[in-house]
Amino acid sequence: MNLASIEEKVIALTEEVAAFIRHESKNFDRSRIEQKDSFSNLVSYVDKESENKLVNGLDKILPGSGFLGEEGTQAKGSNEYQWIIDPLDGTTNFLHGVPIFAISIGLRRGEQTVLGVVNEVSHRECFHAIKGGKAYCNKEEIRVSPITTLNESLLATGFPYYHSDKKDQYIDIIKTFLEKTHGIRRLGSAAIDLAYVACGRLEGFFEYDLKPWDVAGGAFILQQAGGQATDFSGGYNFLFGGEICASGNIHNEMLKIIQREWFK
Repeated sequence: MNLASIEEKVIALTEEVAAFIRHESKNFDRSRIEQKDSFSNLVSYVDKESENKLVNGLDKILPGSGFLGEEGTQAKGSNEYQWIIDPLDGTTNFLHGVPIFAISIGLRRGEQTVLGVVNEVSHRECFHAIKGGKAYCNKEEIRVSPITTLNESLLATGFPYYHSDKKDQYIDIIKTFLEKTHGIRRLGSAAIDLAYVACGRLEGFFEYDLKPWDVAGGAFILQQAGGQATDFSGGYNFLFGGEICASGNIHNEMLKIIQREWFK
């Protein structure tokens, strides 16, 4: 298995799909917006067509692999590999003309992620990494921020579509971080949040009620860039567990605050 060769092909595929997304964004037909299961959880023909293009392309790159896609593509493969894909992470931004959205792809071999690509469409930045290698943005090596204290940090978070009975605890976490950091940003794309932590633009990211396709690519790139990703308990079930704390050198400090509020 030549992961480097696969990575190059996946990057090229995401560039093709990113070009399609940019083209559609210029003359987007708002009448073709659909609601999934809430008024704020939206999808468009661009999401669906992008997923189709990705699935068809990835199937050619690594035949027989399984798929887990945000827009409904689920298939068990005949080999040990599975692609986890979000064809347009940041759909609401896209629909409103806010230029912060990305294609996110993770490749799993069994229980282990071995490749991640996050293509930030509008700014033409492609973040990528493979197992055993370094992390890159447009083939330039990236690393997490050298900042080691929370009070020098800039964080990012997101707001779930569905607010569980933990929403008050989550707000308390946000309040505490607002008092102890340079601020919190809400970009609207978990994949981009994670990529920005990986390249040192942000020191940390936290969110709950996430899906595997939101974090599979970005969390792996972050880890290859020297960062950490855990669930709120400090374990490693962030891919399927629905919650993530991701950072460079402030992980323990972030987790301490999250755990104090989340588990009270």
